[in-house]
Amino acid sequence: MLALYVTHPQVRMDPNVPVPLWGLSEEGRRRAEAFAARGVIPSGAPIFSSSERKAVELAEIIAAVTGSVIVCEHAMGENDRSATGFLPPELFEATADRFFGEPDTSVDGWERAIDAQARIVDAVDTALAGVSGDGPVVFCGHGAVGTLLKCHVAGRAISRAEDQGHAGPGGGNGFVFDLAGSQLHSEWTRIEDIAQGWHQR
Repeated sequence: MLALYVTHPQVRMDPNVPVPLWGLSEEGRRRAEAFAARGVIPSGAPIFSSSERKAVELAEIIAAVTGSVIVCEHAMGENDRSATGFLPPELFEATADRFFGEPDTSVDGWERAIDAQARIVDAVDTALAGVSGDGPVVFCGHGAVGTLLKCHVAGRAISRAEDQGHAGPGGGNGFVFDLAGSQLHSEWTRIEDIAQGWHQR
C-alpha cells in the first residue's frame, strides 16, 4: 500500500509555549493550503496525524479539501525533546546533529533515535494494518521521526544526511513509501513539487 509522509511546514515558534503546542505560522498555513488546493491528495484518502498541533493543523487543511477522516496518534509525535525544552536555533541544530549521529545515546536527555525510530515505524505499521482496501494513505508528521521512518524503509543507517533539510528549509516536505514492501519511492520532496500521480505506481 502506497503512503505519503508529509511534514508540517513553517511554525510559529514561541519559547514560552511547549513545542508540541506550536501551530503553523502564516507562511506555513499558506503553503499547506496551496498544497491541499493542488489536488495531490485523492478524495477520501485516510489521514493519520501526529497529535501535535502543527501536524494536526496540516491534516485539517488537507481534509477540508479531500473530505478525509483524520486519526490522530500520540505515538506519531516528534522525538521527545522535553528534557531540554526550547533551544535557540544554533544550539538546536548542534543537538539534532548529535541526535542523528549518536542514535544509541540519549543526547542531553532527548529520546534516543533508535527508540523514536521503533516508535514511528510501529505506529505507521499499526495504522496501515487498520486500513481497508489498497488505496493511498497520508501521514502528517515531523522532520526527525519522518527521517527515521525513511531510513527504516530504505534500509539505510540513521543519519542526518537523510534529513528533510536537504529538500529545503522550513519543513513542508514529503516522501512516498511502501512500508510492507520496504520500498522508498521518493526522497524528501517539497510539497510544492510532489507529483499529482504519486499514488499511481
